[in-house]
Amino acid sequence: MSGAAAGKGEEGSETLVRRVPPCRIMGTMSATPESALPIRLNVDDSDSPSDVVDALFLGRFATGEQPYSHSSSLERVKAGATLLPPAAKVLRAARDDDRSATLAEGDGWTLLVSRWNRGADVTVTATSPELAQQILGQATDGALDEPEPQPENVTMGFWYVSPRRGPHRTTRQIAAGTWDEVRGNYTAPVADAMDRLMKVTPDDIAGRLLLLHGPPGTGKTSALRTLARSWRDWCQVDCVLDPERLFNDVGYLMDIAIGEDDGTSKGRWRLLLLEDCDELIRGEAKHTAGQALSRLLNLTDGLLGQGRNVLVGVTTNEDLERLHPAVVRPGRCLARIEVGSLTRKEAVAWLGTEEGCGREGATLAELYALRRGSGPASVPKQDSGADAGLYL
Repeated sequence: MSGAAAGKGEEGSETLVRRVPPCRIMGTMSATPESALPIRLNVDDSDSPSDVVDALFLGRFATGEQPYSHSSSLERVKAGATLLPPAAKVLRAARDDDRSATLAEGDGWTLLVSRWNRGADVTVTATSPELAQQILGQATDGALDEPEPQPENVTMGFWYVSPRRGPHRTTRQIAAGTWDEVRGNYTAPVADAMDRLMKVTPDDIAGRLLLLHGPPGTGKTSALRTLARSWRDWCQVDCVLDPERLFNDVGYLMDIAIGEDDGTSKGRWRLLLLEDCDELIRGEAKHTAGQALSRLLNLTDGLLGQGRNVLVGVTTNEDLERLHPAVVRPGRCLARIEVGSLTRKEAVAWLGTEEGCGREGATLAELYALRRGSGPASVPKQDSGADAGLYL
């Protein structure tokens, strides 16, 4: 093999060592990306052509030939958008089951497009920061697909740790009913407490923790969606998909505490939603979860939360008596609401019939199951202003 040596690496893989002459001085283009840097690839059955494209893209940046990089993430790309600037020369193109990668170049720049489903990452390296920004702008100009906003929808962020990109935030349009539409899904004491919560403004905030607790299927998630709609003029709502990792990973916690404001004005509040965090806030949490509980409390009213307009919303199936006293101490909670089942009278009024309603009432999930005919009794479906999917 000319200019290269091949041999066996770890079991089940082949090691390819490419030996190439040093690349030319900064500001000139090497012949190809693969000749810009000695590359060692350990190839096994877990690798794909897209992984090779990613590795080749780094060559000119690593050597300093193109020392400037700019990148952009697009959540929804228009159908037919190539994400390539004019006069781009495609060097490599790979497509896997759920991802594609394209490597292209031009005069003084190299571009990598990684696409998945409707989203894409576009990264440019170049000989100057101005050129990198220019090429990135040309590649992404007009490529973002922005659906018409619907009045019943609310923009909600979702945080998670990506194996490829680390802490990452994506946004989705979530359907949410108004409070007037869904108020009847809650028993009277809960509805009264929610009345006050839905009307909260930044001037009313006294505590930073919002706690909803109660049995599964009583409508805690539905209430949070409606709350996001009620507060959308002044509060950005983000759901953390991996809360068990959040408070055990300081870097992840700092990324979320600093936040990603989506271009909104300074001073806008953020509500971080942590669902089903029983282990984190129950009475023995300090012993079993280590520093996780302390970091949660520090985010709500400690040094970490100082100067940050951050609220934390937590849902749990635990009884109030089992929660850690530090979580429910006076002054910490903006609201602490136990979301329970509807009484029998309320359940019968909601369903329009006594069939299937137990003597102790029913949860919202049970009532929707009855309405769909999948519960103990088959009841004809009736129209309702509340979405049947919003009862979790």
